[in-house]
Amino acid sequence: MAGRTSAERSEALRERYRSTLGAVPRGVEDRLRVALAFGRLPTEEAFTALRDVVLADNPLGGRVQQLVHFGQLLALGRAEPARIHARGALHAGAAVTDLIGVAETALITSGTPAYALGLEIVVELLPDDHDHDRAD
Repeated sequence: MAGRTSAERSEALRERYRSTLGAVPRGVEDRLRVALAFGRLPTEEAFTALRDVVLADNPLGGRVQQLVHFGQLLALGRAEPARIHARGALHAGAAVTDLIGVAETALITSGTPAYALGLEIVVELLPDDHDHDRAD
């Protein structure tokens, strides 16, 4: 990345997240802000390069990778990262029913809290036309 400004380099990193997740997560923006302020952009570039090797160049493909991330984060009880990867899964071509399947699997492997978190996230992602069945 020689010859590029820090702003150009950080924007290139953001674009990698946009391509896999559809957006740049707030945590990534925070890390980039620190990296730029303290001259640590090479750390973020190295981390993003490793992420690309492990995730983007993975035999599972983007859709399955995002679903795996969603399930692992449900099992860990990590709500915000699970939300990011649920949206990433939809961005990569997963259906809402795929997310429900992951949440149901989490019920068996990680219990009711993981399942409940998964369904909470699914409900947040449902289009408005699915809300008509709710009791007020």
